[in-house]
Amino acid sequence: MLTKRMVAGLAAAIFGLSLNLGAVAQSPPLNVVTTTGMIADLARTVGAQRVRVTQLMSEGVDPHLYKATRSDIAAMLGADIVFYNGLLLEGKLSDALVRIATSGKPVFAVTELMDESALLQLDGADGHFDPHVWMDPRAWNKAVEVLREKLTQRDPSGASLYRANAAKLHSDIEALDAYAERVLTSVPPERRVLVTAHDAFNYFGRRYGFDVLGVQGVSTESEAGLRQIENLVGVLVERKIPAVFVESTISERSVRALIAGAKAKGRDVTIGGELFSDAMGKPGSYEGTYVGMIDHNVTTIARALGVDAPSKGFNGRLARKD
Repeated sequence: MLTKRMVAGLAAAIFGLSLNLGAVAQSPPLNVVTTTGMIADLARTVGAQRVRVTQLMSEGVDPHLYKATRSDIAAMLGADIVFYNGLLLEGKLSDALVRIATSGKPVFAVTELMDESALLQLDGADGHFDPHVWMDPRAWNKAVEVLREKLTQRDPSGASLYRANAAKLHSDIEALDAYAERVLTSVPPERRVLVTAHDAFNYFGRRYGFDVLGVQGVSTESEAGLRQIENLVGVLVERKIPAVFVESTISERSVRALIAGAKAKGRDVTIGGELFSDAMGKPGSYEGTYVGMIDHNVTTIARALGVDAPSKGFNGRLARKD
């Protein structure tokens, strides 16, 4: 005859066995590899606990110049799915991505659902587009759709989770975009000039009505010419632009040359702050997320150009020193 203690022990054993069986039945996380931090953040947000994300390029890394390492190749070969930006952003990594794809590994560009009419054509590069699409939050929302669709195809049992997380992320990005539009349209029209180290902000400029001028071209492989610096100095002086901006992945040297040139012509120009262009902030920080990255850029630009934007950004999470 079973005693109460024996029944309780048997129930506990059955409960424990059911937990173990459930753990066995649960699919292991998908091994997802991404090139940039912007894509990695989307993958982590949409995939949550059902994915394990490896990001090839860390913060402060220039994707235009990045070359695949042996560990990168191994990571991609061992992945369940690989996501990259496309539009030739990962210039020196492109050959490796092609090799991984031809080996049978699922490899997808997150820009693949973007209509060509929404992309910016590069000057003098027929058929090639500016790859910095994430600078326009509304355009980058298309990348969320790609992540949701491809993760669902690879892991159908996670479809409801991917769908819910993608919907929440869409909403967060739309709220960010509304904040950006509100504060940036408060910048006086004559000051809506964004001068940075290279042309990573053209989508940003199109979305929010800014003239964008970079010392270097879209790719950081191009060298800043003396004539380009002289032209930009002329713009700074003529339009009385109060600030220029450095980028987290590029040397400040060319931007400081602009400041010196403007000063020689009697115009004081300051560095308005450091912007995130081709990479996000430190892992684990708010600025190390896509929303935080854009929030930082928008708030830094607006405040440097004279707008009383909240120092901690649109949701109060920016790590501001002032």
